[in-house]
This record gives sequence, C-alpha cells and structure tokens, in this order.
Amino acid sequence: MKKLNEIIFIADFFANQVLGGGELNNDELIKKIIQKGHSVKTINSHLVTSNFVEENKENTFIVANFINLRSDCIRALYNKRYAIYEHDHKYLSTRDPGHFKDFLAPKDAIVNFEFYKRAKAVFCQSKFHLDIINKNLKIDNLVNLSGNLWDLKSLEFMRTISQKKKQNLCSVMSSSIYHKNTREAVLYCEAKNLDYTLISDQDYYKFLEKLGTNQKFIFFPKTPETLSRVVVEARMMNVQVIVNKMIGATKESWFSLKGQDLVDLMIEKRNTITDTVIQFI
Repeated sequence: MKKLNEIIFIADFFANQVLGGGELNNDELIKKIIQKGHSVKTINSHLVTSNFVEENKENTFIVANFINLRSDCIRALYNKRYAIYEHDHKYLSTRDPGHFKDFLAPKDAIVNFEFYKRAKAVFCQSKFHLDIINKNLKIDNLVNLSGNLWDLKSLEFMRTISQKKKQNLCSVMSSSIYHKNTREAVLYCEAKNLDYTLISDQDYYKFLEKLGTNQKFIFFPKTPETLSRVVVEARMMNVQVIVNKMIGATKESWFSLKGQDLVDLMIEKRNTITDTVIQFI
C-alpha cells in the first residue's frame, strides 16, 4: 500500500475531551490508522485556520464533526484531499432530517453542499444514513461503512456480559435529551404491562452492565439514528431490542447477529472500516 502523507484529523472534540459515541469511534479510527503505519495529527475544529489548511495542502484531511469549523476554512479545503467522516447530518441547518416528511429537506435547509460534493468520500454509518444523505444531496461519493468502532476492551467486556443470565426487566435509557424519547419508551412499557427500569450512568462500563443485565431494551428515538451504538451494544450483549424505524443498524445485513457472533463481527470491522477509509483517502 502506498504510504500516505500525514493525515490531519479535524473534529469539534476528541475522546479525551468529550466521551460521546462519535468521539469514541473517532478515537479508535485514529489509533487503527496509526497502527497501519500512517502518521495522524489531530486538531480541534475551532483551532483550524485557512493558513493551517494551506500549510498542510500536501497532506490528507479527515473531517469528522465540524460545527466549530469556520466557513473560510471549509472553503480552503475545497481543493485539498479530504474526506468527511459523517456522524449525523451536517448538510442540514437543523442537523435533523426527522423534521421533514420522508426525511427530505427543502432546498433552503441544505447547507455545506459544496463541502460534501467535493469530498473524496463521505463516510456514512449505515445504508439508512447513506440513503437519507443521498436523498437530500444526490452526490456520488457516499460510502457505507456499515458499522462503528469499539476498543477491544469494551468488546470483550460485552462478550462476557452476553453470556450472563438476564433479569426479566426492560431497560429504558434515562435521558433528558428530547429526541431520545424516554417518555414514549416508558409509556410503551406501561401499556404492555412490562416491568422496566430507567438506566443511566456516567461510567461507560457501568452503563453497559446495567443495559446487559436485562432481557429487553426499549428505544424509540424521534430523530434518525445513523447507526445507534447503544442498540448495537445491546445486541452484542444478547439483549432483545424493541425499537422504531429510526435505527440505522437495523437495516444492515449483519443485524440478525447477536451475542458473541456480533462481537466477533465488530472486531473484524475494526480493520475493514479502517481499511476502507484509508483506501478512499
């Protein structure tokens, strides 16, 4: 494989700053790219300048979340080699296609069109994610990565939990975020006379343990989930998921897998996803 110049990885935040799903995914991608022999420099989007872009014009850029990336820096990237690692829908002013019928936004809601069109590739989390972007932008550089990246420690932790006996309880994620829709999941349980418990924890492993302890996970988000890490995590731990049509993972061919089989697949994807990103950039 041809040796790349330095890769500049741009994101609003990194895993040492914010422990979100996107940040954890990015962190694993960066580590895997480095393991495959490439040099990676990370920079927060708000620290990028147009001069910085020009100084690195011979290098390759991967742009993840970029809400804090200035418009002049976005334009400076137009004629550079870059790819977008998309986590949501930043081509929409709302970042949420769920506001629109059939996820099709009016033209005046489209933003950053040229940025997406000129990218070497726009990496999507699922076919569901890709199809929504394509419906709105109609561009031919979309690539379905069909999954996320987890570190090996977390995957082996979920493998262990997958083999444990479950309680006859439904897990409902306790979230104050409106579009996570905790209320509807609770109402569903009450209407079906299902015993449920609200789960949350700032500690990632304690949250996984709570999620993996119970037989079912109920989740009805109001906005399209490009993949939904938590749903995949539940499946990896042999938890039955009851979800709506807003979950990208459910449209993937591998979603029929669960437990250790799904853990094994996600271990494989640590390489296949990384290789796909490297191939396109």
